[in-house]
Amino acid sequence: MFFSRAGKAFSALMVFSLVLTPLFPQEAPEGGDDFFDGEIPLLEDREGITVTAIPETTQQVKTITREEIENAHAPDLAVLLRETLDLGVTRYGPYGNQTAVNMRGFDSQRIAFLINGVPANSPVTGEFDISLVDLSSVDRIEVVYGGSDSKYNVSGGLGGVINIVTVKKEAPGLRIGGSLANTAALPGKYYKPRSGDQGPRWQDLVDTQNIALSLGYGAERSSWSGGLFANRAGNHFLFKDYYGRTLRRESNEVWDAGGSLSYIRDLPDEAKLIIGGDLYYGDKNIPLSGTSDIGEKQRDFSTRQNLMVDMPQAFRDELSAEASLSHAWSVREYAASSRHDQQVVTAVNRWNWYPLDWLTLRLGGDYRYAFLDSTDMGRHDRHDGGLYLTAEFQPARRVLVIPSIKAVFPGGGAAPVVPIPKLGFVWTPTDSLTLKNNYFRSFKLPDFEDLYWKGGGMYGNPDLKSEDGWGADLGAAYRPHNRIDLEGFFFTQWTADSIHWYPSGTVWTPTNVGEAVFFGLDAKLRCTIPLSRGPFEKIGLSFSYQYLLSYLLSYGYTYASDKRIPYMPQHTMGFSLALPWERGFRGYGGSLTLSGHYEGRRYADTVNLTPLKPYVLVNANLNQGIGKNFSGFAVLRNILNQSYESFDDYYMPGLTVTVGIRFSGSGNRDPVPRN
Repeated sequence: MFFSRAGKAFSALMVFSLVLTPLFPQEAPEGGDDFFDGEIPLLEDREGITVTAIPETTQQVKTITREEIENAHAPDLAVLLRETLDLGVTRYGPYGNQTAVNMRGFDSQRIAFLINGVPANSPVTGEFDISLVDLSSVDRIEVVYGGSDSKYNVSGGLGGVINIVTVKKEAPGLRIGGSLANTAALPGKYYKPRSGDQGPRWQDLVDTQNIALSLGYGAERSSWSGGLFANRAGNHFLFKDYYGRTLRRESNEVWDAGGSLSYIRDLPDEAKLIIGGDLYYGDKNIPLSGTSDIGEKQRDFSTRQNLMVDMPQAFRDELSAEASLSHAWSVREYAASSRHDQQVVTAVNRWNWYPLDWLTLRLGGDYRYAFLDSTDMGRHDRHDGGLYLTAEFQPARRVLVIPSIKAVFPGGGAAPVVPIPKLGFVWTPTDSLTLKNNYFRSFKLPDFEDLYWKGGGMYGNPDLKSEDGWGADLGAAYRPHNRIDLEGFFFTQWTADSIHWYPSGTVWTPTNVGEAVFFGLDAKLRCTIPLSRGPFEKIGLSFSYQYLLSYLLSYGYTYASDKRIPYMPQHTMGFSLALPWERGFRGYGGSLTLSGHYEGRRYADTVNLTPLKPYVLVNANLNQGIGKNFSGFAVLRNILNQSYESFDDYYMPGLTVTVGIRFSGSGNRDPVPRN
């Protein structure tokens, strides 16, 4: 039944695309995230391999630009990804709480997060700490859907790759910027356990504050940029529990701060030296449960340093190279009784060779050394890495074929070598239509927690194997006009040896028992309608829909059992309406954006006995210039004041209002294009 419905949906999408073809002039596309201009370019713009050039792949790729990041005013990366790309988010609470991003049915442990092309997932938990990302310092975010892209092929990329790019070439002259914002939650009467009814807490109107500062300078041969940020989040809000009582979230205060600094130096033959680093500290109160007013202290510290050499022409005109060496150190403490200290050194070397007009070879390797000193796991270390070879060749003018193979060396006593193949195709039958097809294997190394945890009735398993999986997708991207983007991807994936914790008597231990199959359809439509009259210069519309059918085949379940993967909704939808104007307050431009995000029913357990209700989030985002160097903004999130659970028994805020002001100034001379 599913194959019939999904096939009809995909066929309808293709028919709709073909029907639209004669209705619009066949103009060449202007860039775009997933499109090729006319003939397929085998080469990038020769300005970089991963960091300073957006990767073109056979997969579904989306890019969040700096302008979109600034206009969103999102408190963290997870909210930004949900509001711009409609990715699923599962979190234990507002800012500073444990958060997971979901892509194609996989959580953050199975999504490869990169910072400037360098893997950033924790070897201890496999997750990526959303709090570590200062959005004010991010230049763009590149999202690759599906199994690891052939340019990265890193552990954990079952659901996709999210590359956070922070380095950028500054325009000549001095640039300074900053923002200040306050977020208010609705106060009201509520019930407090052990104390009875309580009156409104008006301090909730100043619940959360954020301040960010940035400074940059560009010269002829070099540039540098830096930023600082700080947050004070009370995370107080009202919600209704299962008994219909109105409670107030307490004991969840978060104080954190951080900074980043990067330096770019031009070298001979268009090469660049890139040096960057960041620092983060967080002091957090974490409630013992979603409805508890008792919290536990958590402290986070992390720092990251990276040295990279980017050579668009490495010794010969037909060679490009990129090499990076990075070090990351993080410490997490729980209630001063549990401490996890980890250090990771990562080396990456990538080469591109352009021997012929119709052939590009990409090869390289990566190495990671991870060391852990933990009160709950002891001292452990691991060496892992791999080598890869990718060929991009063009057998016909509008056809691109990309086979790739990587040999992974897991380390830690696992199998000595794991082959990871991938095969991708791109066909552009017209300048407006692009078809993509991929077949790939994906994998994930066991985390230190899974291998070595001891205590609290939970014991790791040092004999775990890597998680394994195979997948494929087929997609069409159609752009008949500069003002319309339409794409749809049908995808399927099978995973085996997934690591699950389950009880054996009174002891919990992980084993490779997980098996699941995913089928899905991801469709997106974006269009721009120009206006010649009225206050608005144009109208921007976007719609997205993802259908995900997952089958949990672990614990003796079969297809007939019809069990879903926990926290993965079958239906996810999003929409946005953007109304920009050129002249508003005192002649300065601005914009108003209305957006919505819907997630259908999810289950909180593997037996599917604990459903979580569907929810809809509606937001309004207003930006308005108020001077030459100043702009103001106001964001209303969850306008419908809907009470919903992101994680079982962990409620999320109702209506919140964020207001703020941004400053930006520069003494730029002639502008230069960004890298």
